[in-house]
Order: sequence, then C-alpha cells, then structure tokens
Amino acid sequence: MAKNLLIVESPAKAKTIEGYLGKDFTVKSSYGHIRDLVKSEDAIDIPNNFAQRYEVPADKKQIVSELKKLAKEAEMVWLASDEDREGEAISWHLFETLGLKEDKTKRIVFHEITKPAIIKAIENPRKIDYNLVNAQQARRVLDRLVGFELSPVLWKKVKPSLSAGRVQSVAVRLIVEREREINKFKAEAAFRIVAIFGKGRESFKAELPERFAEQEQAEKFLNDCIDAAFNVKSLDTRPTKRSPAAPFTTSTLQQEASRKLGFSVSRTMSVAQKLYESGKITYMRTDSVNLSETALTAAQQEITSAYGDKYHQFRKYKTKSASAQEAHEAIRPTYFNVHTVDGDNAEKRLYELIWKRAIASQMSEAQFEKTTAKIEISTRKEDLVANGEVMKFDGFLKVYLESSDEDEDNTSDENNAILPPLNKGQLLALQEMTATERYSRPPARYTEASLVKKLEELGIGRPSTYAPTISTVQNRGYVVKEEREGKTRNYRVLTLKDKAVKQEQKTENTGAEKNKLFPTDIGAVVNDFLVQHFKGIVDFHFTANVEKQFDEIAQGLTNWTNMIRTFYTPFHEGVQNTIETADKARGERDLGIHPETGKKMSVRIGRYGPFVQIGDSDNEEEKPLYASLRTGQMIETITQEEALELFKLPKKAGEFEDKDMTVAIGKFGPYIRHNSSFYSLPKGLDPMTVTEEQAIEIIKEKRIKDAEKLIKTFDEDPEMKLLNGRWGPYIGYGKLNIKIPKGKEPLQLTFEECKALADAMEKDTKKPAGKKAAAAKPAAKKPATKTAVKKPAAKTTAKKK
Repeated sequence: MAKNLLIVESPAKAKTIEGYLGKDFTVKSSYGHIRDLVKSEDAIDIPNNFAQRYEVPADKKQIVSELKKLAKEAEMVWLASDEDREGEAISWHLFETLGLKEDKTKRIVFHEITKPAIIKAIENPRKIDYNLVNAQQARRVLDRLVGFELSPVLWKKVKPSLSAGRVQSVAVRLIVEREREINKFKAEAAFRIVAIFGKGRESFKAELPERFAEQEQAEKFLNDCIDAAFNVKSLDTRPTKRSPAAPFTTSTLQQEASRKLGFSVSRTMSVAQKLYESGKITYMRTDSVNLSETALTAAQQEITSAYGDKYHQFRKYKTKSASAQEAHEAIRPTYFNVHTVDGDNAEKRLYELIWKRAIASQMSEAQFEKTTAKIEISTRKEDLVANGEVMKFDGFLKVYLESSDEDEDNTSDENNAILPPLNKGQLLALQEMTATERYSRPPARYTEASLVKKLEELGIGRPSTYAPTISTVQNRGYVVKEEREGKTRNYRVLTLKDKAVKQEQKTENTGAEKNKLFPTDIGAVVNDFLVQHFKGIVDFHFTANVEKQFDEIAQGLTNWTNMIRTFYTPFHEGVQNTIETADKARGERDLGIHPETGKKMSVRIGRYGPFVQIGDSDNEEEKPLYASLRTGQMIETITQEEALELFKLPKKAGEFEDKDMTVAIGKFGPYIRHNSSFYSLPKGLDPMTVTEEQAIEIIKEKRIKDAEKLIKTFDEDPEMKLLNGRWGPYIGYGKLNIKIPKGKEPLQLTFEECKALADAMEKDTKKPAGKKAAAAKPAAKKPATKTAVKKPAAKTTAKKK
C-alpha cells in the first residue's frame, strides 16, 4: 500500500497527476463534493448560529467508503482540490467526512497540472484555510435560506413549482428590463450621405458626419451637389497604435468563446475543465489577468523564436476588480511551445483561442498611419470626411484580434480603408452620391456572454457562479435562448449619378435575433413580484455588496454568521409580511372588448403558461374561451388583433381519405390532426395559411418516413413493432422503446420474445424504489424555517389553465 493518499476532485485530473508521482502515492478522485446540506427544512439551525446539517448522498456513499479505507491505510493524506473557495470547501468536507487528523493531513494547491507544479505544491503544503471555507459556507447558507424561504412565497402568490435564487433573480431582472427598453424603443429614421470619388483602385468613400431627418433635406443636399466642385480642404495624417487585450479571465474567455466559436457559457467551462484536467491550460476559474514569471519567460522565448525580437513586448497586467478572488494566474497554456492539442474539435479550438490570447498579450503594439481628409463642397457649408488607415507594423495582430459584442457599424470598413494619395487643394471627381434612410437601433438583447460581462461590471457573481447562474435561469423557464425571425422593413435610397437624382425603395430584414436571451412571461411576472416585495434581493448594489462581504469573510475581516444574521433578519420579516399582505400576481392585462361578442378580453399567466381569455370566469352559464400564446408572443406586448388570431385555431384544412384534417398549435408547435394521428408542420409554414394540398403533402411525406422506419409488425398485436431508429433497430410497444439484446437478429425475433422483453421492461419501470433508490431521490424543497409557508395545492377548475 502506498504511503500517501492524494485526493483530487475529478478522475481525469487524478489520471494526469498519477503519472507525475511515484509509487509512494495513490491518487484518487472524490468526484466533486462528497456531501451537501440535507434537503429538509432543518438543514440550517438558524437560532444556533446557522449551524448546518450535512449528508452524504446515496451516489457518493461508495466513494466515501473507499476513501475512508484508503485514508486509514495511508501515512499521510493530501487534499488537492481546486484552489478557489469551492475547492477549499471540498477539502474541508473531505477532512470532516473521512475523519482525518490534523497531523496526518496536508492541503496543497496548484493552478496548473504539470509535474513541476505538482512537485512544488507537495514541497509547500499548508493547512485548510477556514476563511475561504467560511466564505463558501456563507454563500451556500445564504443562497439556501433565500431559496427555501422565497420559493414558497412564489408558490402561493404567483404559481406552484416556482423557485427563486439570489444571483439568478438579478440576472432575470437585467433581461426583463432590457426587453422592456426594447419594447418602448421607437426607431427614428435619418438619411446618411455617402459619396464615392475617383475610379477603380483610386476610388474611395467619404461621408457627411451629420444626418438628415427629412427626405426633403437629403434630396436638397444631393441636388445642391449636382454642379458642385469638390476639393481636398485638409489632410491630417498621424501615427496610431493598438495594444493587445489582457490574457483571459473566466468571464473574458466566456465572452470571446461565444463571439468567436459560438460556444455557450456552460460549454466553454466544460471544455476548459477538460483542458485543465489534462494539464493543457492553467485553472479556468479566475478573475486575475496576471501571468507568472515562468509564463512570461516562456512566452518571450516562443515569440522571439517564431517572429523575432521586434515582436516581443514585456507586459504585466493588473486586475482592475478590487474584489478579485484569490491570487490566481490568468487562463493560459501550461506550455507556450505547444500550439495545438489532442482532443475533440471543441478542445482544439478553445485551446488555440487561449494560446493566441496569452501570446498576443506579450507582443508588440500594432502600428498604423491614420489619415483623415476633409472634402469641401463648393455649394454647401458642410464638409465630407474620408478616413483611411494603413498598417505600418502588425505586431500582436499577426496572432490575434479581440472581437466585440457590438454589431458592426456600417462605416467600419470605410474607416479602415486605404485612401489613395491625396494633396491639399486637389479637385476630386464625384462618381456617385447616395442618401440612404437608416433607422436608429434599440439596445441589444443580452447574449449569454454579454450578460456575464454585465454581471461582472456590476460586481455580481464570481468566476465559479457565471455559468451555473445562466444555466439556472434557463432551466427554471424564466429566460429562453432562441432565434427570432425579423420583420421586413422598407427604406428609401436617393442616388445622385450622371447629374440626376433618382429615388428607389428597398427592403431589409430587421429585428432578427440569434442565440439571444428573452424573458418568458413567468420570468417577467416573478421579476415584478420580487422587485415590488423583495427589492433587496434583486437590487444590483445590494447583491454586489453581498459579494464584497463574502470577499471580506475570505480575507478573515468579517465574521460569516454576523453577516448572515444582518441579512436574514429583515429578509425573514419581509417574507412573513409578504405572505400576509401581498396580492396574487398573474401579470394580468386587459386587451379590451371582443369586437363581435362584446365580452372582455384579457391575457394572463395560467397553470400551463400564458393565455388569452374571452369572457368572465365568474359567469356560471357561459364558460370563457381560452387560447395559449404562441412562441415569441408576450403578455406585455400582444395586441388585441394578435390575440383574436389565436382563436382561429384549431381550423379545418380540408379532407383527406374521407377524414377531416385539422390544424392546431400544441405544446411542441403547430400540427395537423388526421384520423387520430398528428403531423408536425415544417418550420416557416404558417398554420393560419395551410392549404388542403400542403396538408395532404405533409401527411404523405410522414407516412413514407414511417414506412421506411418500420421493419416488421406482428399479427398477434399490431402495437408491437420492430423499428429502425437513430441508433439502429429497436422494439416499439406502446410508449416503450426496447433495446434488442446483442447477438439477436431483429428480423428473426418472434412475437413471444418481443413480448417477454416488453414485459420485463414494464415490470422494471414499475418496481418500487428500494432504500438506496429512495435515499438517492431528492426530497421536495421545503421552507427553511417552520414559519415559512408550505407549497399550496393547485386548485382544480372546470377548465384548467
């Protein structure tokens, strides 16, 4: 048996480290946290200084048992979880749960998994840092108290099964408020003047800095230019420089991987974790931009050998955030001379991005010569302006250029264009001049990456919380990430050419969105309720101040239980007060009177989502009509006209094989119902305009696909089928999809064999949960204190909504 047991968090990391250490070390993984707060309401003993009750979940008991056995046999146990607060808490949980002793336990940390780093860590062990543990405990306790006390309020006052969280609620508020800014925004049109001078390679563009609000003004400007003379009024040439961005932090990596690679925040972190655990990059949860002396030297060697001395420029970046957590390095390659790595495509692309960013941070500035030419118009007092840029030395741009969240401006190409040789006083020949109607843009919706950037700017959350926060708000149904089709918009273009001004109308697609975050109706209603009754929870400054207090706890400056008590006392009072006094929130909005029946129309949140109602539910004689909102529609913005359209479905689309074809919209989108079968409408086909011919074609195509899928049926029971699936043949029986045992030929299977397999699966799914399964199943969330309200039972009505 090895003398030393070294425990890390993941098996991948264990495998990498085991290769660096000799036979004296056994390296094992804890597979993350080995215990958590119990699921019941007595998890936190509030009167007893917020003492916590922990339990080892069922799926971790075997791991804990194995680690306990190995720890008893070892002379020394090394706790080597990550070096942030979460990692420190994992080490503490291991220490407590495994019953370790101080004199036989050492804590080590490293921010890269290389042999020198591991050996150095073992040579410099320390004890568990209880300040970091307390900071993590404070976050965990505070978030549990908020979630367990706030969720029952939402169940009672908004809708059953809802939940709330401290940082997540702030993220939802940002998205809701941005959506409302966009809804209120009124686009204003103005005419942009662009002139083209010269011909061929000598041609260049110049723009009028001002824009004209009215077409008449733009038209007059173009007419005034018909017989005008144009000359170069002034030339200003000056050198400019561009510096590289700092190496990646967690948030900047998430932003840049989103822009350049199209990765979601959670995917970026998952891929980065693989790279870290296999020893390719340094630790990926950091808000530091610092590079170690070793890294700086390695980067210099790589740059000078590949590009020469003139491309290297030594730089030390300092972290701007005063609350930067722990003294980590920035995210960088462990070895700068490794330009690419083995692994899947995502790992290769993310590694290359990290390598380029880190290398570029130590390279020379890019040098440009920027020229601005002002062009005088003999018939007008305004000047046209032409901008040009010539790169004199590429510097860091040889390797990497940072992207931007902002949509590219129409003038960006012209600003970076190369101007032909020009002289002051030179007469210019006008080739063409246009006045194009352009509309002002609303604020941009958040992407996952730009939301991370905003949270970081506000001081909310930390490197380890960005990804789970963004995943949580989507999983809870408060926010959706999706694409939205734009709308066609007309715009006018006036063109001066050959001494005549012509007008034409063009069209453009506006408002199209890709991978943007939209609030759902329930997200907006929950946000408004929290803003009204729990302003502190969703207040940006308050939430950022809580993060600062966690930092102070980590530094040993603040007592964690005092901090929690200061927060909890007024919060708990607010919970009680809201339960007693607040009205139920449904986000109801009046849409006016139905034009034909004269009945009231309204829209609100129901049990199954947002819906429109015609009529009054208090009327015993005549029940109201209901229609669910379609994807992309919101309670706050739906018009009466759009609401009336919802009641036109379901509608008859014609007949096929003597049976009606009915078009309707269901949970998974628009569909056709025919002879008790359902056929989804293809994307882009409007259910309101589906013709009989289109509906028949959809049914026929689906039947062909189903026929290709069918391998065999059985006379004994038509429900039993052998089918071709995505991963090969399988047995379909009712709602069961049954795997065919290895070595069995699908076509040779008898009905009896298929039925036996189906019965075995059905029996297995109905089997009562044993002790182990019951222990693994999480208990339903309950209030954190006995005074909190229990989840109310859903009311049953004649027509549920």
